[in-house]
Amino acid sequence: MKIEIIKCLEDNFSYLLINEKNSDACVVDPGEAKPVLKFIEENKINLKYILNTHHHGDHIGGNNTLKNKFSAKILASENDRERIPEIDIFLSDGQVWKDDIFEFKVISVPGHTMGHICFYFFNEKIVFTGDTLFSLGCGRVFEGSNKDMFNSLTKLKSLPPVTKVYFGHEYTLNNSIFCSKFDENNSELDRKIIDIKKKLNNGLPTVPSSIKDELDCNIFLRAKNLKEFSKLRDLKDNF
Repeated sequence: MKIEIIKCLEDNFSYLLINEKNSDACVVDPGEAKPVLKFIEENKINLKYILNTHHHGDHIGGNNTLKNKFSAKILASENDRERIPEIDIFLSDGQVWKDDIFEFKVISVPGHTMGHICFYFFNEKIVFTGDTLFSLGCGRVFEGSNKDMFNSLTKLKSLPPVTKVYFGHEYTLNNSIFCSKFDENNSELDRKIIDIKKKLNNGLPTVPSSIKDELDCNIFLRAKNLKEFSKLRDLKDNF
């Protein structure tokens, strides 16, 4: 499975997952249709599925155009039934979904939104985390509670350390400033920041990260308990 990183809107990432044997593909969180459409048409891709992590407009903005043009099926949480238009396949926590080489486990991660899910492609050890887990950060808690988000991040922490993390936004450099301020003397974080700046200076995205990197460097994953996490989330909201 080949993964193409497609930048959308101001700082969103969409991902095109391609079966190189037949050019069938899934797209994760198409925030807008135009850049996704451009890549698909230039590379003669057959878009079959649209995977949405949650209902926010900057993650589903391209759904309708792509669905109508390619007759692609939309997959999303059953809890977003009323909030993502025209869902074809409803997904539930712990469910394993498969079509040809595309096979993932659904991980329910309420907090940012109550219907938020992650797509864990366990064969490839890849997870698409939307706005729940970022590199060196986590999503704002809009609909759930800090406890919801802490528990959701705990689920992601349990994935194999080698798991590659494909997140929803290019927030990494800004997140690194916050981590550095409140997690001093972390040599792994210092190393990661050097790598982040090198990538950005070369015009490259900071995605993917890995669960190991985030366990070593992400201050939100390093929080020992809910109280510590909540304090950090409040500090970040006002940073």
